Amino acid sequence: MKRALVTRPREEAEELAAALAARGLEALVEPLMEIRHRSTEGLDLGGVQAVLCTSANGVRALARATGERRVPLFAVGDATAARAREEGFERVTSAGGNAADLARLTVARLRPERGRLVHVAGSLVAGDLAGELSRHGFAVERQVLYEARPAEALSPAACDALRASALDVALFFSPRTAALFARLAATAGLERQLPGVVAVSISKAADAALAEHRWRGRVVAARPNQKALLEALDVVLAGHCEG
Repeated sequence: MKRALVTRPREEAEELAAALAARGLEALVEPLMEIRHRSTEGLDLGGVQAVLCTSANGVRALARATGERRVPLFAVGDATAARAREEGFERVTSAGGNAADLARLTVARLRPERGRLVHVAGSLVAGDLAGELSRHGFAVERQVLYEARPAEALSPAACDALRASALDVALFFSPRTAALFARLAATAGLERQLPGVVAVSISKAADAALAEHRWRGRVVAARPNQKALLEALDVVLAGHCEG
């Protein structure tokens, strides 16, 4: 059976493993970020027009922080929206893409005069969602409910798999984790093993973070979501990957 390195946090990686198994891939889960939830003191959703979530981790943190489930929740993509529904949120809308898509959806569906927005975020945020919406007149409050702590080294299992040429593909879901993997692989002296692996990235920015190393191939999803990444993976598995 072929093997795929999955660099997502453990909860997302475990959900992805079933989709990989259906494709004949064994998942080697290598969480490069450890999610830590923060204290929820001060979280107030009273008078909030909508909550904006840019990750499934944000949804999980929000669900831990409040019992409110009827507040409208706008999710960056379908996977985040699915997690929100699983957590019991009743009014969920997906932007089906990235933070820019979420901003466009918010501007199209909501009105500044109807109340403030809460952006549930981690300690590090990609893009400037609040700034973009502020330019359209919205009052946006950023609530940092979790932090993602980077791994300090690749696990022994990942190192052993690379040394044994036992990985076929590696999946990258953010520029930050892709850059971290590239650095940790170099630190471990494993960059010579990467030309045997195809890197499949969720975005051009994530792919660019891998460019310093040689790979068997590098493929980018057509859209920045898990569904498109899996479709790109299917192309790789069908043997149509260009190096």
